Amino acid sequence: MNSWTDRTVLVTGAEGFIGSTLVDLLVARGARVRAFVHYKPYAEKGHLARYLADPDGPVEMWAGDIRDAGRVSDAVAGCDTVFHLAALIGIPYSYASPGAYVQTNVTGTQNVAEACRRHRVRRLVHTSTSEVYGTARTAPIAESHPLQPQSPYSASKIGADMMALSFHHAFELPVTVVRPFNTYGPRQSARAVIPTILAQLHAGSREIHLGSLAPTRDFTYVTDTAAGFLAVAQCDQALGEVVNLGSGEEISIGDLARALITASGRDAEVVVDPSRLRPSGSEVQRLLSDNSRARDWAGWKPQVPLTEGLRRTSDWIAANLALFAPDRYQV
Repeated sequence: MNSWTDRTVLVTGAEGFIGSTLVDLLVARGARVRAFVHYKPYAEKGHLARYLADPDGPVEMWAGDIRDAGRVSDAVAGCDTVFHLAALIGIPYSYASPGAYVQTNVTGTQNVAEACRRHRVRRLVHTSTSEVYGTARTAPIAESHPLQPQSPYSASKIGADMMALSFHHAFELPVTVVRPFNTYGPRQSARAVIPTILAQLHAGSREIHLGSLAPTRDFTYVTDTAAGFLAVAQCDQALGEVVNLGSGEEISIGDLARALITASGRDAEVVVDPSRLRPSGSEVQRLLSDNSRARDWAGWKPQVPLTEGLRRTSDWIAANLALFAPDRYQV
């Protein structure tokens, strides 16, 4: 499939950071997007607000709950491709409410897979996370790396991945699991490390409060991650498989903080805040992707260098600082 023009595509979690960027990219490629968003009984203008003014436009909003199998089935009906991104994602909150993660991430994925099976979609692309690998035993991390549930969040995502893949093995559902490493960029919430640092910097803080500075991460700019979703969705070799989406480069959190201080043009020192430290057995010390499958199978590779991506993200945080609470730790 070389074109998304006039194809009906469902994106769950469509109002989220990656989801809304994926919606924008699909619209730019000519698709008609059904945006499945979490129902809210109050008025809120999110990342897809600009599409609401045109009821006949390329984006159709579907409010619901991924845990509601009937509503999910209705949303999937008539779709060519389903991108499943809806999930609970914050690691610290998973320590407080692990049951909610199982219900949303595992049961929600079962609902999506069953609906895709029932309605015979062409492709389901299920979203995983590099957190399922835990601390790297070997690096770079290939898709064959052992899965290590070092937090309730990562355990729920391992369960969700296995649920999606089980539908391929048991029912021949055309599903691919994409496993993004640390995606960053405009629209990301304050629970993630890059907006946490930038919000503190642009609020004028002279001390940047962080957890552990030693762990390394593999960061990919959000438009590159979204492009990876589309590339994998067109790759038959990826059916029934897991595909990493990462840059193949790593940076420590301490070095990242210093790079963000430079990108923001601010002056500050980094301080370790004990309240932001994860339990010792839960902290993932190293994540570095082997992205050969994405490159060789789907022809994908990141286009935005880290320095450029950090500058773009810094500019966006500065322009949208009112969305953040830099003085409060957001779990």
